[in-house]
Amino acid sequence: MSFTTLRYSVDAGIATITLDRPEARNALNLAMCEDLLGAAKAAEADASLRVLFIRGAGPAFCAGADLKERADKTVGWVRARRMKAFAAYGALEALPFPVIAIVQGGAMGAGVEICSICDFVVATPQAFFGTPEAQRGTIGATQRLPRIVGKQLAKDMMFTGRRLTAEEARAAGFVSRILSEYELEKALSEIAQSIAQAPPAAIALAKRCIDRGMEGDRKDALAVEIAAIDEQLASGTWLGKK
Repeated sequence: MSFTTLRYSVDAGIATITLDRPEARNALNLAMCEDLLGAAKAAEADASLRVLFIRGAGPAFCAGADLKERADKTVGWVRARRMKAFAAYGALEALPFPVIAIVQGGAMGAGVEICSICDFVVATPQAFFGTPEAQRGTIGATQRLPRIVGKQLAKDMMFTGRRLTAEEARAAGFVSRILSEYELEKALSEIAQSIAQAPPAAIALAKRCIDRGMEGDRKDALAVEIAAIDEQLASGTWLGKK
């Protein structure tokens, strides 16, 4: 597929989406929303994939929404663009294999949203995270982020414009690993290999159980896991079978 705002590549079961508007610090515009949705659909259709990395070209991961694009647009256009973003986020979040954000610079606004739909986030020490929407007079990043870092920290970030360092984000549970630039690529290869070696059906079911279980109470969450166990047993993919 051909994209104008990102690069999409596949190598040995590993897909990579690279946000590629470095001149705009990879700010999210309408074209990127459409490209992200297209890349998600391409990944969903590829049975060979075991993991998807999302990263940014240049010094930033994603600087947030492209506000310059909205300057002369109507309310209807802005709302439609926001819905395009939600569609892209949902499609990436729904992929049955792990989706991992690699953040080597700033992730602001929409960048935090993209990280929030990923299964986990790997960052370098230079990374930082912020949700300045309310300070800019807009609304966004109000749903997934609080479920990860907690309501009070999410409000602190939103109301005051506070940015989390990579270490603060790890302490809050938003970042899973902090890796130096020197060790990053080797570690990503090891992460991908670990995931690829596991039975894909088990990975998909585990992802489903965790995601759906977090949405309900403990009783409902246990029912989700029991249903997944029954599905796995019926499929013959248990005990390490692929």
